Amino acid sequence: MALAISSFLIKPFFLPTKHISYNNNGKSNTPAASIFKPHNSLKTSATTGDLANHCKRSWQQELKQVFGFHHDGDDDDDDESFQEMVDKRCADNVRMLIVDAVQNAKAGHPGMALGMAEVGYVLYRHFMKYNPCNPKWFNRDRFVLSAGHGCLLQYVCLHLAGFQSVQLEDLKRLCKLGSRTPGHPENVVTEGIEVTTGPLGQGVANAVGLALAEAHLAARFNKPDAVIVDHRTYCIMGDGCAMEGISNEAASLAAHWKLHKLTLIYDDNQNTIDGPTSLAFSEDISARFKALGWSTITVENIHESMCSFKEALRAAIDETEKPTLIRVKTLIGKLSGKEGTAKAHHGTFDDNEVKMMREKVKWGDREPFHVIPMVYREMRNQTDDGDRLEREWYSKLYSYKSKYPQEAVELNLLLSGGLLPGWESSLPKWSASDLVDATRGYSEKCLNQLAKVLPGLIGGSADLASSNKVHLHDHSDFSQPNSPCGRNIRYGVREHAMAGISNGIALHGSGLIPFAATFLIFSDYMKNSIRLSALSHAGVIYIMTHDSIGLGEDGPTHQPVEQLAGLRAVPRILVFRPADGNETAGAYKIAIANRDVPSVIVLSRQKVVANLEGTLAEKVARGGYIVSDNSGNDLPEIIVIGTGTELCLCEGAAKTLRQEGRRVRVVSLVCWRLFDRQPKDYKEKVLPLSVTKRVSVEAGSPMGWKEYVGMEGKAIAVEDFGASGAYLDTFKKYGFTEENVTRIAKSLLHQ
Repeated sequence: MALAISSFLIKPFFLPTKHISYNNNGKSNTPAASIFKPHNSLKTSATTGDLANHCKRSWQQELKQVFGFHHDGDDDDDDESFQEMVDKRCADNVRMLIVDAVQNAKAGHPGMALGMAEVGYVLYRHFMKYNPCNPKWFNRDRFVLSAGHGCLLQYVCLHLAGFQSVQLEDLKRLCKLGSRTPGHPENVVTEGIEVTTGPLGQGVANAVGLALAEAHLAARFNKPDAVIVDHRTYCIMGDGCAMEGISNEAASLAAHWKLHKLTLIYDDNQNTIDGPTSLAFSEDISARFKALGWSTITVENIHESMCSFKEALRAAIDETEKPTLIRVKTLIGKLSGKEGTAKAHHGTFDDNEVKMMREKVKWGDREPFHVIPMVYREMRNQTDDGDRLEREWYSKLYSYKSKYPQEAVELNLLLSGGLLPGWESSLPKWSASDLVDATRGYSEKCLNQLAKVLPGLIGGSADLASSNKVHLHDHSDFSQPNSPCGRNIRYGVREHAMAGISNGIALHGSGLIPFAATFLIFSDYMKNSIRLSALSHAGVIYIMTHDSIGLGEDGPTHQPVEQLAGLRAVPRILVFRPADGNETAGAYKIAIANRDVPSVIVLSRQKVVANLEGTLAEKVARGGYIVSDNSGNDLPEIIVIGTGTELCLCEGAAKTLRQEGRRVRVVSLVCWRLFDRQPKDYKEKVLPLSVTKRVSVEAGSPMGWKEYVGMEGKAIAVEDFGASGAYLDTFKKYGFTEENVTRIAKSLLHQ
């Protein structure tokens, strides 16, 4: 690795920029790897005291009117009481913005947001480190709202904290088409949102991935005299998240990995959409998490006093061995007439209810979307701290460069995207003389060569590493405290959490390139997380082996049939089914290069030649290409299209037909989506519309193949669940032999 990245030593370690600019969507135009040169802070040792006194004087009238509170500034206890009153009033303002946004939109989910106003406010005001002027600052704390329906809470906090992505106008456009405040948080829409959440429990797994990334990088780059990676991950989950199995899978791993910088805040409001949780949920969540290996804390009275929650957060920060669950007992729909009931989960409020809520917090006749000016100033205290911390971090970074130049170069490479120039040349090349292997075997060689030049490549399997062939041989397992530097992740039998955690790793923004492996049949366990990979632009590489009925003896429970069709239907995702070593290398080249697009590489257990004549790694980028054709200047009489191990059957049938004087073209359709994106003239060149006699050969569902073979063509496919038997016998049963492909092709030619 040291030799591989030596060329980076002559390059500057991050290029400073003077400001952050935003595009029309509120997204930063500044490269993530650039240094942000912050503005001159208003806080100095000479002025801090004066500013504090000014803030107190500014709050006096508001607090006296609402709480009858007077502050003389002479007593420390009085200072604490003053801050408590300020915090309560800020939480009131958070709630009223939530109410106004829902009423204005005539849609939304106010219940959880109203109940958790104190939690959101305390996190953004008193605990999390971030800089809204540079939302992608690497060493910021990460926040995940797993209970994504409560997104209004986060939008309001982002606005008050000064994030340019959420202005008051954005709060007024909640759930509107094209707005920056969609109905659930989307990281590609709103700056300050780390991950896309909505399906319950997903965010918990994402948070575990973010925390794993921090722990791994801290172990690799921190030094006793230079701590460069040091941030925390906070996640809010609700009762629905706690019920979903993915959260338990992920929480189990978080404890096993000792991710002590992960804090999970459980909104225990005892309600779901259908009614009280008692309808279907009676377990003790704290006891469950304690059994998993978490530290657990319960906050009983956050609506009366935020101090207990602050103390819980401090205890979580002090914990050095376990992740922490903070169970916060809240009232869903706090302030409203639906308070404490399932009816508060979603929907608007009637006029009388809004009037009642305004009276409860003594809001008077203030206009909708009013923000007490001192709330902005209060939040500025935290953002000024973030500004200072970022400055200090960059100062450490430059010192780190001089003390540890090699590590600094590697860190720079990662934060610049993780792709060393020329990394593609590390991919293996195969010849016809190479030993025959399964495509999972060719994949293993690709992964291990890539690991030598890609310092961010990290991942593992759901207890199938030896079958999936994904073990990185020169690297240890990620484990704390033994080897957190390790790049092999042992997920155990937890496919769904594996995918959700991989999304978190990919979205950590540190150049880590996660891969996640299992059998293709078990992609069904992961489907929702895979979909979110595509939705959130997370460049996870999914490695799916045992790709068809060709795995034989395990029978139909393990033989994937409909999975390819289902994965291909997911927007944006790239699904590759390579035919040999060449196409496997080509698939990895595309998957690695596309860091904001997830890829699924589907691989065989049965063996195929390393270099099927006519296949080319570089042609995989086209998605489909001509492997062989004896038509010369004429059009072929018939086109035979294949993927994966069945491509060799296409070639075998073509050879027989050509010996009989037929003009036959063989096409590899290794990635449908990439082929569909090609220019019209290229697609016409490969699959001429005038050639209507076509046969497709793929040991999976026929769904989708009509688009390529046409109404007159024939798809040799599987329309049942497979069968148990030797793989060649199973292939023969379903017609995947050279003889059957030849027979069907001849029948079309004779029509």
